[in-house]
Amino acid sequence: MRNGLNLNFHPFPILYTERLVLKSITKNDANNIFMLRSDKKIMQFISRPMAASVHDALEYINKIQESLMSKYGITWAISLRNDNNVIGTIGFWRIENEHYRAEIGYRLSKDFHGKGIMHEAMQPVLNYGFHVMKLHSVEADADPNNIASIKLLEKNNFVREAYLKENYYFNGKFFDTVIYSLLVQNFNQPIGQSKHPATGK
Repeated sequence: MRNGLNLNFHPFPILYTERLVLKSITKNDANNIFMLRSDKKIMQFISRPMAASVHDALEYINKIQESLMSKYGITWAISLRNDNNVIGTIGFWRIENEHYRAEIGYRLSKDFHGKGIMHEAMQPVLNYGFHVMKLHSVEADADPNNIASIKLLEKNNFVREAYLKENYYFNGKFFDTVIYSLLVQNFNQPIGQSKHPATGK
């Protein structure tokens, strides 16, 4: 009988792909994080306050580090192999130990949109989640208007499980949410061949 996840993020797992290095976020990355969290195009589908200063970015980094220490979440900084600048972030948060489930979130500098960067970064992160953390399922919540994010999820075998109407209140407005998920048994299937957990189709 399972007793829940047994997580250990020390030492921090550094992940590599052909073009990228995924590493821990430190206070030295505050300027890059500020750029990501203060850009209207990057934040347009993320219902969180935009960073107004580098101080806001530092507070965000502190939250990431606290989340890591409490094993509530783990976030990687995305950098090119030949450049230490952070061009994006990706990670798991809201880890539910008893359910072997976590939510994945990500953002990427607009200068690197359309280059397959996030798809490349997501593969080792999902591999780590399923095969090292031993997750059974990964959830992703998306704005239904965020077509690029939805295409990315579907490309990685996520399936749509729910469409929630005006379930999220932010900045004086209600927003819809589309919920996607990926089961461990569908992670290694050929792209586009995952099955819906309820229907098997």
